[in-house]
Amino acid sequence: MFKNIIIAVDGSAYSESVISHAAALSRLYHSRIFVFTVVDVRIFEWASAVGADGFVTIVPSGTFQEESIKLLEEKAEKILQKCGQLLEKEQIPFKLEKAVGSPAELILAKSQIADVVIMGKRGEFERWDNHDLGVTVQTVCRSIAKPLMVVKKEPRPIQRILLGYDGSEHANRALQQSAHLADTCQAKLTVVCVSDDLEAGTHYCQEAEEYLESYAGQVYTQVIAGEPSRQLVAYAQSQSMDLIVIGAFGRSRIRQAILGSTTEHILRFSTCPVLLVK
Repeated sequence: MFKNIIIAVDGSAYSESVISHAAALSRLYHSRIFVFTVVDVRIFEWASAVGADGFVTIVPSGTFQEESIKLLEEKAEKILQKCGQLLEKEQIPFKLEKAVGSPAELILAKSQIADVVIMGKRGEFERWDNHDLGVTVQTVCRSIAKPLMVVKKEPRPIQRILLGYDGSEHANRALQQSAHLADTCQAKLTVVCVSDDLEAGTHYCQEAEEYLESYAGQVYTQVIAGEPSRQLVAYAQSQSMDLIVIGAFGRSRIRQAILGSTTEHILRFSTCPVLLVK
């Protein structure tokens, strides 16, 4: 299912985890990894635009910009080279690519040829130890049409998968993805429906169970009352889950330009990687 994997790397502390998760999926699905890095030149564009119109006119010289961009491109080449060495050592087919521009826009454009995109929770310059998401991953989450895996710094094998299910269209796609992934990884799959309506929650769990009958892996279902995002994060942590799979927007009627509150909370506070399915 994941035959074309795109990973977005920037040299941050998350990059090795991104590579590790991609390599694990590649071995399972015999897939190729597209290693993608972006030389972010927006700061120079911003400086030129704002500096010229500011209270004090400060516009970076052309020489300064050229030299700075050159250094960033050299760094990008080194990042790709290191990624290539790691993947070559693992004997995994890969392709390296560098682009110049806005990271989020270019990642979204590249995602058109992907079965899944893998990114770190935060980027290189977002080092604060808090629950905030990086700006690039937030932007990609809002607009991407393909499955997106957001990983933490520490890579982990996928042995226990948690699916948050509510019967919505996106959740149904997440059900299909998690079933196939659990079957391929030989992982235990737990389906949790968070609902204060026990009857509705039981119905959705039975619906998931019926679909999963065709798969041979271990499946466990449970209905939990409460607020979905908090309950899913708490359950994943208490049960030492290795991956949370959710439909990106659930049943709430939220425009696709905005992350659903459930999705955003899970991405921020989950202690394990999250796979968003749209």
